[in-house]
Amino acid sequence: MPRKPKAIVFDSWAIIAYLEGEASAKRVADHIADAHENGDPLFISVINAGEVWYIIARETSVSDADRSITELRHLGIEFIDADWTLAHEAGGFKSKFKMSYADCFAAALAKHKKAVLLTGDREFKQVAQQITIDWLN
Repeated sequence: MPRKPKAIVFDSWAIIAYLEGEASAKRVADHIADAHENGDPLFISVINAGEVWYIIARETSVSDADRSITELRHLGIEFIDADWTLAHEAGGFKSKFKMSYADCFAAALAKHKKAVLLTGDREFKQVAQQITIDWLN
């Protein structure tokens, strides 16, 4: 019986680590390569993509931020819009845990897609019972 694709959700921590060549960049790249090889879907919430964009725009430039988003799309990462279902789930996490609202969207997307969340952000320890997390550090 063929295996079910293992979807991966990225939070901004993982994407920034990858784009800026931080210590966990190779692990993120390996996950992306494995996902392509296995036909596993890759997702990011538009909320988290926006967070990546503003961090890069603030650190370097708007054009670098735009290029980074284009790169994510070329990597085959699907941008998921924040509809009410996702916002409601994220709000549920935010109401219970001391997490940034953007992080709540990453957690909500992982839960909604039954996906593995790829992160190194320890803030997600609070929701480790509700979602599957692959820790990058």
